[in-house]
Amino acid sequence: MEVGVLSSPRKDGSNPFTVIAEYGVTNTQYCNWSTAYWTCENAQKAKADAAAVGVRISAVWAGYTGPAVWNFIDGPQTLGLVPAEFREQRVKELKQGADFAAWCGAPAIITHCGFIPENPKDALYAPTLAAIVEVGKHCKQLGLGFWFETGQETPVVLLRVIEDSGLDNLGVNLDTANLVLYGKGNATDSLDVFGKHVRGLHAKDGFYPTNGRELGRQVAIGEGKVDFPKVIAGLHQLGYAGDVTIEREISGPQQAADIKKSVTYLRRLIKSAEKKRPVQAG
Repeated sequence: MEVGVLSSPRKDGSNPFTVIAEYGVTNTQYCNWSTAYWTCENAQKAKADAAAVGVRISAVWAGYTGPAVWNFIDGPQTLGLVPAEFREQRVKELKQGADFAAWCGAPAIITHCGFIPENPKDALYAPTLAAIVEVGKHCKQLGLGFWFETGQETPVVLLRVIEDSGLDNLGVNLDTANLVLYGKGNATDSLDVFGKHVRGLHAKDGFYPTNGRELGRQVAIGEGKVDFPKVIAGLHQLGYAGDVTIEREISGPQQAADIKKSVTYLRRLIKSAEKKRPVQAG
């Protein structure tokens, strides 16, 4: 496992990976919500910019157009591929994001698929699954993975979607905080459900919701409910050898300070997990 930090394109066109290298890490998930950015020219520039500072793009986090409301009231009607009103357009946009990922040499795209119904017989489940499969097949043709950001679904729903898809290139980008922020579970226990499908990780921390309308509160790594020692140890036991990408959704000096502290902390946990050997029963 290697620690990385999330990055995004810069409005001024400057190298967005310089700051990633300055954190002392060599990998990043590249996050973009402006679909106009998904061009071959921009992909080639991103690839060159990353190489110039010795940073590897571990995945492209692909956003989409239309409303995106991050709460429990309007979120189900606006997020991901679940809302029928936006589904067709977002499928096209995610395919464009996949093309971009292929052009810049990233191995996968990641997105929030939305509040996928818990009940597989819900009228929204089948068309949402079909949309996911369409994007997944496009990714497969490009030699890419399609990974689901955790949060809006329970772990068992994500597992069911992967099983029902019939595709072998679908996976999970485990956001350690989102399961807590959405009240859907916790990262440690989620490994029992979809652990073998984890392909990427967002290291993030937070608290459970305290009302029925708003998500829980995000905090710096180590200050919330996520048990990072157990998560890292659990991933190591599963043979996970991917990246641990820090995502700190604030800005300014505090963001930089939190990220630097988290890099040191997570590296220590990874080193500790790698030194330990599984204890054989009996």
